[in-house]
Amino acid sequence: MKLALRPLPLVLATFLCAAGITAATSTAFAQKKDYLSDAESEKIRDAETTSERIKLFISFAADRIKKLQYEFAHPGELHRDDRINTLINAYAGCIDDGTDLIQLGVDKQQDIRDAIKEMQSRAPEFLAYLKELSAKGRSVEQFKDNLDDAIDATNDAIRDAADALKENAPPPVRRRPQ
Repeated sequence: MKLALRPLPLVLATFLCAAGITAATSTAFAQKKDYLSDAESEKIRDAETTSERIKLFISFAADRIKKLQYEFAHPGELHRDDRINTLINAYAGCIDDGTDLIQLGVDKQQDIRDAIKEMQSRAPEFLAYLKELSAKGRSVEQFKDNLDDAIDATNDAIRDAADALKENAPPPVRRRPQ
């Protein structure tokens, strides 16, 4: 009877070890956004401030818009619909992450005014292009749901940036002693 119980702790230890390794690797993979390239993910990780990260997400969103413009300028290519849907989703992800970082920066009272101003200047351009795409009717019908989500995300980003600018107080002005 004692022989049958001895392997149980070994099996249990093996199972717990495997579960721990699986949990550790799953959190490591959860850090990388699926719509960012490895180089973009590395730039986000290397950015020292929240403001820099926000600006990077805005630039990545602008890159996705530029790629969308290219795709619509060159119709008839293989797997075009999949690429367009992927680009629209990636754009919305970048804008959502930038908006989340703006809210985080405001909550932590960080100086992100430059990033907020960049969001306020670039997001209306993005919104205008997305609305222009949405107005094309049948040619964008298969992308309509993702396009509507991207438009909503951009509207939210514009609204949240305006709110954040009101909440994010400017840094204190240091006066020289006289």
